[in-house]
Amino acid sequence: MEGESPVVKSEDEIRRRNIAYRLRIGDVLKGRPISEEERFLFLEMGDKRVVRINILANCVDKFVQDGEKKYATLTIDDASGQIKLKTFGDDIEILKNVTQGDTLQIIGNVREWNGELYIIPEVIKKVDPRWLLVRKLEIQNSRSDISLNTGDSSLKDIVMGKIKEAEKDGGIDTDQIIMDTESSKESVDVEIKKLLEEGLIYEPRPGKLRYLG
Repeated sequence: MEGESPVVKSEDEIRRRNIAYRLRIGDVLKGRPISEEERFLFLEMGDKRVVRINILANCVDKFVQDGEKKYATLTIDDASGQIKLKTFGDDIEILKNVTQGDTLQIIGNVREWNGELYIIPEVIKKVDPRWLLVRKLEIQNSRSDISLNTGDSSLKDIVMGKIKEAEKDGGIDTDQIIMDTESSKESVDVEIKKLLEEGLIYEPRPGKLRYLG
């Protein structure tokens, strides 16, 4: 309408309109940072340009610097990799109630500086740790969303390696193996069944696996 001033959206509002892709940390770290004149633009992941992400992960470390120059970081881990959340100034309040060991749902913007990828969080919510496995399976069932590369290692060898490695701790849970691999639950279950039939591993109780040696 004549006489009305145009609505100018802030950079923050524009960012919030970007899709928050549901990803695992390992997937984010495989992305290719695209910058222009030293300003980060987006992560190139397959045919997608990723700016905002939605991640579920455990907090494994927290650092807070109060005073004149406020700064805080969280290091988060979802078994596929680790990445930092960074906040500055009054924004450190968003990390105030988070403690090491918490499982978190995080929506935030990817950034890159001096070769390091990190996240500026918008939303942080504590969730039940069981959601980590749910998210992993959810992402695997929608791999068409983002094109990702997988390793060439035999899944059977990977599963066997995980079970051998965990023997010193008294075995490993099936859910943990699923969390630690980039394969579907169905594929992992097939390989576990083969190893059980071959007598290389055993199941002392449902969902717990040990190496026979």
